[in-house]
Amino acid sequence: MQCPNCSAVVREGSKFCVKCGTLLPHACPSCGHRAAADDVFCAQCGASLQASEPLPALRQTKVGVTTAPKPTATPQAERRQITVVFCDMVGSSALSTQLDPEEQREVVSAFQSACAAEINRLDGMVAQYLGDGVLAYFGYPAAHEDDAERAVRAGLAIVDRVRTAATGVTLKARVGIASGVVVVGDLVHEGVTQENAAIGETTNLAARLQSIAQPNTVVIAPVTHRLLGGLFEYRDLGRHALKGFAEPLHVRQVLGLSRVESRFDAQHQSGTTPLLGRDEEIELLNRRWQQAIRGEGRVVIVSGEPGIGKSRLLKALRDFLSSEEHTSLSYFCAPTSQDSALYPFIGQLSRSADIERTDGNEQKLGSSKPFWPYRAATVSTQCHC
Repeated sequence: MQCPNCSAVVREGSKFCVKCGTLLPHACPSCGHRAAADDVFCAQCGASLQASEPLPALRQTKVGVTTAPKPTATPQAERRQITVVFCDMVGSSALSTQLDPEEQREVVSAFQSACAAEINRLDGMVAQYLGDGVLAYFGYPAAHEDDAERAVRAGLAIVDRVRTAATGVTLKARVGIASGVVVVGDLVHEGVTQENAAIGETTNLAARLQSIAQPNTVVIAPVTHRLLGGLFEYRDLGRHALKGFAEPLHVRQVLGLSRVESRFDAQHQSGTTPLLGRDEEIELLNRRWQQAIRGEGRVVIVSGEPGIGKSRLLKALRDFLSSEEHTSLSYFCAPTSQDSALYPFIGQLSRSADIERTDGNEQKLGSSKPFWPYRAATVSTQCHC
């Protein structure tokens, strides 16, 4: 190594010339490029020349390409309450003997796409595609207070959608749904990673329920039924002995949505507990009601966080007014119907006219029941959002 000032020969690694004391050029600790004595960063790779070792974010490969280091952290799993949906295509083995492999692939792809579309629409997550089946989670990674309801709605929608899918063959689906606690996250083994794996009996139960379901039906576990309450209509399938479970389980088939007016009523069909500590709120609502009776129009907005008792308070008001002549019009919003225009008003009119969801256009137009049930001079309007 030669001093750039006096041309004296100095030892490698020296910082100053031993003859004239000049600061010597030094090599980049990252790539080895020779840098000027007053350079702060390497002109070749951009690494700091003042650091004692190469920057941890970048490194130089043998071919001179700068790459990021591989992550070494192991993905974390977490304990979650979720609802698992297992969808399976009926008759896939028979199709394999009737169709060319490429044609069968198109049919399976159409089936899985139809399932994924309905799952994603209701904010679920497709966890895995298993052969001709689909495994989905509701409650992970995003949790909602109505995940069980979303899962069942998705199951019913999947059955309807695959039935009308344009695939050239008639498709049928079986859906099993179970709710419970699992440990969900990535399972990492040597050279293999299984993403979004849910460990627990809930996943196995959903698969077992799917296996006993009839074509184009949705079967649910007891815990899921308890979470749903009266939101749907069911067919009791009795107790079934399922492989891997010590005791027979009481399972039900979901037939469709019920005619219950609100989620609160559906989940409290056996009655409600006494309302405590709300005397002041009840008295305020009663005063507003008396003012409305006297012709002084009043509007009351009850708002607050989910679960603090808004619907319970309104039920107490309706019970209090049960002995007085009035008309109560209820409009209910739902997260699953946020894309449906005028959903609360359509629902109220349908209930007033006694229109069933399965009625055709002629039956709806021919309903003899009045659409607008105003009979009293005072009206109590409730909107649950």
